[in-house]
Amino acid sequence: MPIDPVKATTAAPRTASLAWDHKDVLLYHLGIGAGSHQGGRSLATDPGELRYTLESRLHVLPSFATVAGGGRAVAGALTMPGIDIDLAAVLHGGQTVTLHRPLPIRATGVTQTSRVAAVYDKGKAAVIVLRSDTEDDDGPLWTGVSEIFVKGEGGFGGERGTTERLPAPDTEPGLTVDRHVREDQALLYRLSGDWNPLHADPEFARLAGFDKPILHGLCSYGIVLKAVVDTVLSGDVARVRSYVTRFAGVVYPGETLRVRIWRDTPGPGRVQVTAGVVERDDAPVLTDTLVEYA
Repeated sequence: MPIDPVKATTAAPRTASLAWDHKDVLLYHLGIGAGSHQGGRSLATDPGELRYTLESRLHVLPSFATVAGGGRAVAGALTMPGIDIDLAAVLHGGQTVTLHRPLPIRATGVTQTSRVAAVYDKGKAAVIVLRSDTEDDDGPLWTGVSEIFVKGEGGFGGERGTTERLPAPDTEPGLTVDRHVREDQALLYRLSGDWNPLHADPEFARLAGFDKPILHGLCSYGIVLKAVVDTVLSGDVARVRSYVTRFAGVVYPGETLRVRIWRDTPGPGRVQVTAGVVERDDAPVLTDTLVEYA
C-alpha cells in the first residue's frame, strides 16, 4: 500500500535548517500579485504596495511562512517513511499558520521540525496532516498545519477524522474585494519553491484531471490574506495571529478571485472570509476561512 499510516505517524520528526532574505520575501509577494494591475489601475508605485515590493519599506506577509526556505515542510511530507504517492494525485486540502511573532525580513539558522500528525481515510482519498514547528535563536516563530489530499489512496480502513466547518454568515459581507490573477501568476509563484508540474505543464495537468495548469492553492491563500491585511488591518501585517482555510476548488491563471470579508465575525478580533471565482459563477475556492488578529 502506498501509504502506511502507522509507519508515517510514528516516524521520527524531520528537522531542516531554513534561511531567507529580502529577495525571497519580494519574490513571494510578487508571486501573490503585489504591485500588479488591479481594478483598472497599476499598483506598481502605490505606497501601500511598496511595503511588499520595495526593500527599503519591506514587511513580511505572514503567509510567507508557507514558502520560507523553499517550502520544505509540505514537500518533505511526501517523502516521509510510509508515504509513496503520485504527485498527480496530490492536492492541498487545508492550511493553518499560527504566528508567534512577526516574521523577519532576513533569517539564518532557523530550525523547522516536521512530522506527520495523522493520516485519515476519506474513502476515495487519504488526507495526510503535517505539523511543522519553526523557531530561531529567539524562540518560536510559527506553527504550520497542512492537510494534503491524495486521490485514490483511501479505503484502507483508517480513522476518517473530523472536519470543522465554518458556514458563511447569513448577512452580506462588510467588504468585497476582487483580485485578478495574472496569466503567468503560477509560473512566478512556483519560483518560491513549489515545483509541482501541475501548475505549469499542460500535459501533467491533464493527467491530473484538469483542462490546464491550475494556480497553487497556497498562492490563493496568500492573495486572500493580503486582501484582508490591506483592507481590514490597515496594511499592518504584524497584527495577524493566525490564518486557517480549507481549499474547496481551483483557480486557473487569468481568472478573478472575489474575496468576501466579514469583520469581527464570529467575534471580536476575527475576520471570516470566503473566496470564489467570478468567471465561474462564484465557484468556491477558499471556505472555512478565518483570520485572527490583534
